[in-house]
Amino acid sequence: MTATAPDYDAIVRVVQLYVDAYNNCDINKFKEAFAEDAWIFCTDADGALYRNLIANCFAAWTSPHQDRIYGRIISVTQAGDVANVLLGFDNVSETSDPIRKSWIDFHSLLRINGQWFTNKTATHATRAGWAADRSARLQEATVA
Repeated sequence: MTATAPDYDAIVRVVQLYVDAYNNCDINKFKEAFAEDAWIFCTDADGALYRNLIANCFAAWTSPHQDRIYGRIISVTQAGDVANVLLGFDNVSETSDPIRKSWIDFHSLLRINGQWFTNKTATHATRAGWAADRSARLQEATVA
């Protein structure tokens, strides 16, 4: 069965807001992408579980940093008002060990009153198997 995402552009736009918010330290973009009570569940490189309201992460994520993230859309699936995006959150500024600060995210989105919002589940790239394999597109982004 082949799934289609009729709202592909709108769905990807929300996930791109998240990437742009991180790169630009822009809390307003985070607030636009995530519902007020959205959650984050993730495992770090050691497999330790972290869970929190995602809004509690915004202050840390908008603090000045040297990281530059390339958002690699791996897949998008939609079923009416629900969608899922598999995202490579690739740190292209980390040249010595590029996977060290990279993540693989599942963004589960829900359309409410015509607007898409996301929650986030992620794992460190070292725990993400085939999804952490960086494509030539990532290498091109590093050079650009």
